[in-house]
Amino acid sequence: MNALIKESSPYLLQHAHNPVNWYPWGEEALRKARTENKPILVSIGYSACHWCHVMERESFESKDIAEVMNTNFICIKIDREERPDLDNIYIDAVQAMGLRAGWPLNVFLMPNQKPFYGGTYFPPTQWQNLLGSIADAFKNNRNELEKSADGFTKYIAASEIEKYGLEASESIFTLAEATQMYQQLSAKLDLMHGGINKAPKFPMPSIWRFLLHYAYASRNEEALQQLNFTLQKMAFGGIYDQIGGGFARYSVDSEWFCPHFEKMLYDNAQLISLYAEAYNYTKNPLFKHIAQESIAFVVRELRNEDGGFFSALDADSEGQEGKFYIWKKRHLIDYLQEDTELFCSYYNVLQQGNWEYGNNILFRTLTDEEFAEKHQIPLDDLQKKITLWKNILLEQRAKKVKPGMDDKILTAWNGLMLKGLVDAYKIFAEETYLLYARQNADFLMQKVSSSEGFLWRSYKNGEAKIKAYLEDYASVIEAMIALYQVTFETEYLTYAEKLTEYTLSYFYDEKEEMFFYTDSSSEELIARKKEIFDNVIPASNSIMAHNLHFLGVLLENEKYQAISQKMLARMKRILLTDIEYAANWGVLFILNTLETAEVAVIGEKYKEIRKELEHFFYPNKVIVGSKETSEVLPLLKNRTALNDKTTIYVCFGKACQLPVFTVEEALNQMK
Repeated sequence: MNALIKESSPYLLQHAHNPVNWYPWGEEALRKARTENKPILVSIGYSACHWCHVMERESFESKDIAEVMNTNFICIKIDREERPDLDNIYIDAVQAMGLRAGWPLNVFLMPNQKPFYGGTYFPPTQWQNLLGSIADAFKNNRNELEKSADGFTKYIAASEIEKYGLEASESIFTLAEATQMYQQLSAKLDLMHGGINKAPKFPMPSIWRFLLHYAYASRNEEALQQLNFTLQKMAFGGIYDQIGGGFARYSVDSEWFCPHFEKMLYDNAQLISLYAEAYNYTKNPLFKHIAQESIAFVVRELRNEDGGFFSALDADSEGQEGKFYIWKKRHLIDYLQEDTELFCSYYNVLQQGNWEYGNNILFRTLTDEEFAEKHQIPLDDLQKKITLWKNILLEQRAKKVKPGMDDKILTAWNGLMLKGLVDAYKIFAEETYLLYARQNADFLMQKVSSSEGFLWRSYKNGEAKIKAYLEDYASVIEAMIALYQVTFETEYLTYAEKLTEYTLSYFYDEKEEMFFYTDSSSEELIARKKEIFDNVIPASNSIMAHNLHFLGVLLENEKYQAISQKMLARMKRILLTDIEYAANWGVLFILNTLETAEVAVIGEKYKEIRKELEHFFYPNKVIVGSKETSEVLPLLKNRTALNDKTTIYVCFGKACQLPVFTVEEALNQMK
């Protein structure tokens, strides 16, 4: 055993029995590097990473290679999901070296933590040769390494605002500019298979939310068709678990066919929100079905008894990628009997297999309506059969060896999942979704909230650890704002405001008008970064800009709204040139092309009115509600139920319409 045995991260624990003398990141290892005057080898990965497992088997479990590592380096293992601050720094460093970055990430540092070389996966012979070369260079050419390390450190420590020219500009946002963003994005779309025209393909929910909001704001039929096309292609592809629900992390091909089989909480949380929102606008039943099946997957396989959600399921089981999810036709015959051929036609199963080694990845090419017509079977009968097939194969699959689970609970990803549950409840009115949401909110407020007012990043086995990052605060604030607006329970809004004030005190940079990724009271590293660009998860700054916008309207806090406007204005140049990496900013841009509707519902039926309002897609609104007038929230002050009827007040920018009593009248005012 090495020092990782004391850690809680499943990824670190996977390496606790390596012959490599691994340390977790911390003062003990860093001091040892300084004292012994040795270079540091930082190896970064995560538990569901396939090539991380491969490199461990080939190199880190080799006694000969471990001896070289232990003799010449202080070896540190990092779980990128626990320490994204370190991961961000050293990913940037490897990219600055002109090298491809990814995971596993292996970076060589001077004893003062400054990087001088790195890379990703190395085959064992190449790895061993590299170790020898690095050790020799450190001994014989240290001055050159120090110069390189200083240069790379200077680059990664540079301000993102200056590096990308994010200058302050006027807070003027027009639909014509949003159209320019859409046209630039549209040129990158894959018109044959959906998604962005490249491979591998990641779901990238923020891009499709931008398309959804643009289609709504502009009434652009082409944008709506592109959105529908991509969401259907993803739902029909092998990237979606056709039997158990939920999405894999990405597709290795351009057709959404062959997934990299790991399933991450953060993907599924965002995709639940996306498909629920898309259903609300389009009323496409497929989108509702996908959102509901994905929730069923997360609740069934990733939820703990306290209401928190685990991080991920591995791609591998029994040492083989995807083994848990693939099928051979001969086994399907045993399970499905006379329905086998119909099933195989529906999911494109071949006798010889449609994937490697005679295996099949299930995927669809036809809608249920198209398939029923082609096979001359009543639609209702087909859908009953599909439900039966899924139940049978879920039961059979449960007998297989399950993929490994990363059972740490991450605050940011739970915030995303809480938002997904709230969005699904808001649109589908399924009460169990609200129950799960409340339980998750209680978990976050009780288990990862400190008595000093800050959040913890990670929770496992009753212990919360590591001071949270901006993405943790941003995701939880966003979810709590949403949860208030379906429950009208002010404790959630108060909690969101409290966390927002904390971020303004400990993360906000007054000079550059953006938020740092790390808390000012956290460990000091060689660089303090700002997360600006949206990726598979939206940038924490873009989520905070959304939060400050909506919270500012809800609380009539002009300071919050002003900060949000300034943040968005700084991003305008990027938005107009490359929306692909700023799509969540783009959503906020579209919201800012019109004023946000302020809706207050007062009276006995305030909850029923709220539910009825949510039948209609109107994303640019906040909603407050109470049985009677209240002094707690500004938007509820001096508002009463008129004529003993539940009354709806619609305002824009503090200018109010006449009070009305029906949802239809309120919607007309909002339009």
